[in-house]
Amino acid sequence: MVKERFLPVLRELARCYQAFELHSGRHIRSLGLTSAQFDIIATLGNTPGMCCGELGEKTLITKGTLTGVIDRLESKALVERETALHDRRSVFVKLTPAGEQLFEQVFPAHLAFIRQGFASFTDDELSAIQNMLIRLREAFIQEEKDPS
Repeated sequence: MVKERFLPVLRELARCYQAFELHSGRHIRSLGLTSAQFDIIATLGNTPGMCCGELGEKTLITKGTLTGVIDRLESKALVERETALHDRRSVFVKLTPAGEQLFEQVFPAHLAFIRQGFASFTDDELSAIQNMLIRLREAFIQEEKDPS
């Protein structure tokens, strides 16, 4: 059996993502939210709101899960839905005043918590990591466009 040279990278990428999700998720739960709820609140924060399609594209939440998460946030009076004026089939979602207040409380707190994990990296190291991840993502995007 041939050992693929990319397997150690793939394994470490998956392990890194799992470690980040565990670390981040614990903190988000301590703030009284699920990761999906935080993702929506963080995405809607400092915006006038957005349609569900755009919200789905900007978050890490699958389309099938998005409606249920919005339902739960709406029941907590953190978001509200409106029918879009330009297209009555489209639903516009925005934070309520309580949702804005929660965003202003939890978003900076979570950034400060996550910042700790990046503290030992120099700016050059962070830039290098970002550039390599962009190259990796673009390789997969290109593969989708031009499968050989």
